[in-house]
Amino acid sequence: QVRLVESGGGLVQAGESLRLSCVVSGSFFSINRMGWYRQAPGKQRELVATMHSGDDANYADSVKGRFSISRDNAKNTVYLQMNGLKPEDTAVYYCNAVVKLTTGHVYSYWGQGTQVTVSS
Repeated sequence: QVRLVESGGGLVQAGESLRLSCVVSGSFFSINRMGWYRQAPGKQRELVATMHSGDDANYADSVKGRFSISRDNAKNTVYLQMNGLKPEDTAVYYCNAVVKLTTGHVYSYWGQGTQVTVSS
């Protein structure tokens, strides 16, 4: 009943920029938190950036100053602006949303991921 769809990934050269989007659809009462995670081959999934309901953002140290997270509440969409991309940013990027359903229950949902590849 709740779906997350990421878009905007692709292949870019080092130093270039990319903007990811994630749209949340379905039946729910509210979105408490949205964020982005990434997973490189052979590595654990790691946090990139999150934004709570109070709009306070948290970033991984490796992306501070380069990435920025934002939301469009009217469109139930979260964005990740990635500037100054590096080869080590190469990973599958996953959107995450902590959603309160109309029943009052709170669950964490994940998108299917979008590939970001940065070449040197």
